[in-house]
Amino acid sequence: MDEGSAVEPSRGSRFDSPWWIWALAAALFFTYATLSLSIHQRMLSHGFDLGIFEQVVRSYAHGHLPVSEIKGPDFPILGDHFSPILALVVPVYWLWPSAMALLTVQAALIAASVLPLTFWARRVLGSPAAAVIGVCYGLSWGLASGVGSDFHEWAFAVPLLACSLTALATGRMRAAVCWALPLLLVKEDLGLTVVVIGLVVAWRGDRKLGITTAAVGLAGALLATTVILPAFSPSGSYDYWGFLNGSEGSAGGLTHLLYRSTIGLITPEVKVTTLLFVLVPTLFLALRSPLMWIAVPTLMWRAASELSIHWGTVYHYSLTLMPIVFAAFIDALSRRNPSRSSVRRYLAGSAAITLMLLPHFPFWQLVQPATWRDDPRIAAAHRLMDRIPDGATVQASNQLVPQLTNRTSVSLHGWSDSRPNPQWIMVDTKVPFSQRWPLNVLQEQQALGAARAQGYLTVSNEQGFVLLKRPS
Repeated sequence: MDEGSAVEPSRGSRFDSPWWIWALAAALFFTYATLSLSIHQRMLSHGFDLGIFEQVVRSYAHGHLPVSEIKGPDFPILGDHFSPILALVVPVYWLWPSAMALLTVQAALIAASVLPLTFWARRVLGSPAAAVIGVCYGLSWGLASGVGSDFHEWAFAVPLLACSLTALATGRMRAAVCWALPLLLVKEDLGLTVVVIGLVVAWRGDRKLGITTAAVGLAGALLATTVILPAFSPSGSYDYWGFLNGSEGSAGGLTHLLYRSTIGLITPEVKVTTLLFVLVPTLFLALRSPLMWIAVPTLMWRAASELSIHWGTVYHYSLTLMPIVFAAFIDALSRRNPSRSSVRRYLAGSAAITLMLLPHFPFWQLVQPATWRDDPRIAAAHRLMDRIPDGATVQASNQLVPQLTNRTSVSLHGWSDSRPNPQWIMVDTKVPFSQRWPLNVLQEQQALGAARAQGYLTVSNEQGFVLLKRPS
């Protein structure tokens, strides 16, 4: 076959055996787990969101509907987000009742998503191309941001999307729908993603199945946001509609809505930057696949949101976009019947971009000496936390909360909705300025002073950690 001929997947070589794909997934699992567990063990994880999710899973493990003390006293999480799929973590949590169990499950879920995409790429493009795509996907910035940002329910969506889109692209429509429908149990916004998957199924030929899937997706999203979540919510409504609301007054609201749905989708410029980051690992080739339509609901609600953290590339908000864009990349490469040289150029470009982005996202922490350096403050913090008895009510600093969620009733110190008058208060007074939330240094000192004025006793003050106890 000459240099300009079409790609023909290789067969029969040792490298073509599937073992290396499983080895790649295992290596990525180890990478993801190592990163997230090291962040947690260095006390850089957060009450929002790791602590909340552990309280949810702990509730399920104890056999009752999920609540989170961090969100508020006995706050019903099914009034916040509709994510009953989290109950699947319970068997692991029974064996390992720790926030680290959630982080390990997340690492396994994301690593598992590599398998369907890489096996598909191997079938249609050959093993060398599949290896490059698998590594670029596995080390992509969106996955890195998610793995480096605590635990989130969207981790369940990543392998579901990878399997659904692989089946959809290879003509297995029923399998695509079967993998897509559980997305309705992951989070309420993913109902719109199911709608678009159904529409793509209908466009690709199975009209009845596609339209039915789209209808089920829309019904699921509406049922969650207008019935289930308001029924459980203390406010009696779906609180996150506020991210899309306009300004006060009907005229102002309509004007704001018009702005949000037009020019507001691309301003400020960080929104465009994020879109470029999503597409550039595929050298924009993903745009040539209809599978990219499946990313539209996530991109749209993020761009329309008034919450600025939804716009950028940090946190977990791009987790579900990565399997979509790389599935579209594989689909576009295979559909175009490209030459070997063309495929090599795209793969080389994708690999180069992945390498250039690595130092700017959390995977790079794994090669930084500070990640592996012992910090005596961590041992001091655990000595103080060990003095808090199991089952106690506690208020703690954001980074301390997930260290205590497995055995206490802990809420966030300085959060207005936290349970008042806890038995214990533990505060890290040396949190860097950039990581402080919800209190700044002055507010924190005032809060500690107020607690002492109410009778709380200082049990210990060691290396910046202050432990207070309420008199019995």
